[in-house]
Amino acid sequence: MIPVRYARYYLENAPSLTWLIFANSVAILVGIRFYVETMPDVSTFLWPFYTDSPVAVFFATLSLMALVPNLGKRLDEAPQNLALCYLHTIAFVWLVKYGIWTALALNLGFSQYFPEVWAYFGIILTHLGFVGEAYLMPHYGKTTRGALAAALGLMFVNDFIDYGLGLHPPLRYEPGLALPVLTVILSVLTVWLASRAFDRYDATATQH
Repeated sequence: MIPVRYARYYLENAPSLTWLIFANSVAILVGIRFYVETMPDVSTFLWPFYTDSPVAVFFATLSLMALVPNLGKRLDEAPQNLALCYLHTIAFVWLVKYGIWTALALNLGFSQYFPEVWAYFGIILTHLGFVGEAYLMPHYGKTTRGALAAALGLMFVNDFIDYGLGLHPPLRYEPGLALPVLTVILSVLTVWLASRAFDRYDATATQH
């Protein structure tokens, strides 16, 4: 968990929250650029599952934007409702999964990427940053069993599209069996991490 003092600094102040949202928006565009050449070969309806990292950052950006009405207040006063539980949970799971997955995938194909400065070190470091951003979310969001189940379902659908349909992110090597198996394990692990990180949403408590 990110220490609360850092979460409050970045998420309770308009300048820092604005810059974080802006940085995420730029990251989405940079991420999409990686997929541009191959996207025409993929059905438009599958793009949300094909462009894994940009989608993760997109959900994170929506999650952060939900804090805008709360500026000037403490994080524990952030809006809470069932829809936001789903948003924050899915954003957390998508960020953590594809932050870790990227480092995993590049290291399974280590010789194809190392020691390139951007293709190896840059990509891994920026994607591991996803994990740090994800752990800001439990400071202002909550989850439910339904949100966790939905996140797990989306991860399994994504895994099937990636490996069952062969639409995984472009790699410099064939993923073989190891990467798909580890990806499915990662799907379960990230949902478990979300269940541990977030407090549970109580609709009755928010009504009082």
